[in-house]
Amino acid sequence: MKYYVTADIHGYFSIMRKALAASGFYDDTEPHKLIILGDLFDRGKEACKLQDFVLDLMEKDGIILIRGNHEDLFESLVTEDQGRPLDHHVHNGTFDTALQLTGYDMVMAGLRNFDFADAAKQTPYYQRIIPSMLDYYETEHYVFVHGWIPCIYDWGNYCYIEDWRSAGPGEWREARWSNGIDAAQSCLEKKTVLCGHWHASYGHAVYEGRGSEFGPDADFSPYTGPGVIALDACTAHSGAVNVITLDD
Repeated sequence: MKYYVTADIHGYFSIMRKALAASGFYDDTEPHKLIILGDLFDRGKEACKLQDFVLDLMEKDGIILIRGNHEDLFESLVTEDQGRPLDHHVHNGTFDTALQLTGYDMVMAGLRNFDFADAAKQTPYYQRIIPSMLDYYETEHYVFVHGWIPCIYDWGNYCYIEDWRSAGPGEWREARWSNGIDAAQSCLEKKTVLCGHWHASYGHAVYEGRGSEFGPDADFSPYTGPGVIALDACTAHSGAVNVITLDD
């Protein structure tokens, strides 16, 4: 099977679509699937278009979705926080995504937060997309995650655990916040792990000594190191989305 893999779209549908077109995704006549490594929304202003795109591919069995930490944030906003625009929901863009997907304006969402939360729970994103997301997807040679596989974090080091596939929901929630580029230095899985969440420029800057993380010389192209391929292009900053193709 041929896989087109991307990560951390964060609501920038047009940029993603351009990157997919450049990769040949739309012209490919052979069996193929798109894998998105989490964080569909919470930065850009095209949440509704991206939602429709994902739903269309789901109907065609053409997409594999990995759950990211921003999916956890959305669930938190509309359940335990009952639609209230707490600072971290505003700062991370989750509140704005819920506004886009429900059609609420900011004032009414704040005044009627319970109704706003109920409306967010009725969106296809919450009803169909998030429930379809996987903690990880695995092929013969690759593991696909958002942040990293569950592991033990001790004094700045990520320590590999053999039974990470049996990890519980809480362990996966923590793993979705991990810096996979750092984790790969000491927590090597036998298969190559593809991840998002942490900007690829970090790997180029810290482990290759090439460019800065966010300066004019930053390199947001995919970072490849021993056992890891990191794809987050930090789209809000770089204006780019990374897409790679794999046959496995």
